Amino acid sequence: MAQKPRPTVRRIELGYELRALRERAGMTLEEVIESKAVTGLYFAKLQRVETGLQDLVTAGALRALLELYGVTDDHDVDQLLEIQRQSASQDWWTPYRSAMPSGMPRFIGIESAARETWAFHPALVLGLLQTEKYMRTLYELSQPIEETTSEFIQRNVEVRLRRKEALVRSEDPLILRAVLWEPALRYLIGSPEVMREQYEEIATLTTLPNVTIQVLPIFPPKIRGYLPVHDFSVLHLNGALPTSVQVDNAWSATSVTDKPREVGRFTRKFNAITASALAPEDTPSFLESLSRELKQ
Repeated sequence: MAQKPRPTVRRIELGYELRALRERAGMTLEEVIESKAVTGLYFAKLQRVETGLQDLVTAGALRALLELYGVTDDHDVDQLLEIQRQSASQDWWTPYRSAMPSGMPRFIGIESAARETWAFHPALVLGLLQTEKYMRTLYELSQPIEETTSEFIQRNVEVRLRRKEALVRSEDPLILRAVLWEPALRYLIGSPEVMREQYEEIATLTTLPNVTIQVLPIFPPKIRGYLPVHDFSVLHLNGALPTSVQVDNAWSATSVTDKPREVGRFTRKFNAITASALAPEDTPSFLESLSRELKQ
């Protein structure tokens, strides 16, 4: 049974359809606004609707846009109205929005509906692979620097654990291809016990048929290739929805884009690092050797 589409993805789907219909009608965003077909609609709002960042609040507004774009078939109109209705629902992470950095809710919305994710992190164990102790320790270490609260830590740990469930859900589990840089695995977070548990968790996850994890060593046995300095994820969605890319920045904000140029660039980045990484079957033994070093 296929997973039920999430509200965020429904918003993206509706925006994608509306943008295609507008372009098919030969209209620019400015021309749509100047037509005054939808009362109270302004340029920035329509732009956000087309990128899935905002809802069209009423069915009447959607009907007016569809009429402007020449969509008259009852089946097509009803189908888009149903997508709009579903997009108005709340996502499971809505109660946590206040504890999330900028851009994170949109990223989680896309991630939750992705069929496959390619991810790399040069500084930390990837969030989807973290144990509860590892992630909690990360937040606690940054607490005096970021001036966060204990409630903030708890809510973010809950969100990260919920996201991780995508790897083991019974219906359409997320296909994950992850590359971890060796220094990120060696960097001691908390204590040796926390790290050993984390190594064991990664090794366990490699046994899942939908998870592939590679280690990018400091001294690759093959050609030394390209090394990105930022973490990123390439998210492949179902159907005709565009592939998206997520990148974090120094201000803890999360940026997501589906621009083909950026998707292509980060896809090439991921392919470059996997070419220099160890084979997936070498990951468990590599982690075991790191664990043994902690006991010395």
